[in-house]
Amino acid sequence: MLINCNGNTLYAEYQHAFKDRPTFVFLHDSLGCVELWRDFPKRIAIACQCNLLVYDRLGYGKSNPMPTFVRSVNYLELEATVLNDILEQLNIKNAILFGHSDGGSIALIAAAKYQNRIKMVVAEAAHIFVEEITLEGIRQAVQAYETTNLALKLEKYHAEKTENVFKAWTETWLRDDFRDWNIEGLLPKIKSPLLFIQGKNDEYGTLAQVEKTLHLVNGKSEQYIVPNVGHTPHKEVPEVVLEKVTAFINCHF
Repeated sequence: MLINCNGNTLYAEYQHAFKDRPTFVFLHDSLGCVELWRDFPKRIAIACQCNLLVYDRLGYGKSNPMPTFVRSVNYLELEATVLNDILEQLNIKNAILFGHSDGGSIALIAAAKYQNRIKMVVAEAAHIFVEEITLEGIRQAVQAYETTNLALKLEKYHAEKTENVFKAWTETWLRDDFRDWNIEGLLPKIKSPLLFIQGKNDEYGTLAQVEKTLHLVNGKSEQYIVPNVGHTPHKEVPEVVLEKVTAFINCHF
């Protein structure tokens, strides 16, 4: 389906199969899209007997291109507002957010700002502040983009939008004015249950992201640190993540 949001057309897949059950909303990472989630969202939705919404943010996948790769420092906060607009359009009042990386940060911001609509959050490899390990990982991604076939792999999903998608991520995070980006001040407003998942070997963030988040939020929260796993636990060990998330959801709903 296509959703009109502030004059932009966004691609989404929405399944409303369970009456009076929450809706899982999946928020992709900085290079992701609906297709790159593969069957993981559907498997979780079925296991938890929840409805499902997955969408491409502006500039990604099958959504309209972004007008420019130049982003404001608060672009993640703006994306949380877009998410709320989408939930309002679809009349989703009991959302469970599952966000990965950038999507995880968006999920945390949305849970802080739109408490009545967001009932639970699963944040996977989310960032709440900028770390040097993140910047170094991005520098390595830039090198890979310039010297390997990474661009071709991304073009399969983002087509002619690929370069803007990549620059919007790398050039924003590597800008001097982005070093001070921080959402710790929002976290005490989160009252919904939170599960923070992170790979022990995450190449884009340390466990300080998890520890500080759980220390600051006011809802019931727990962490799941996955051993021998990097930045994408849901891809590296999908069965493990599926089992953990399902247990967490069933415990709170």
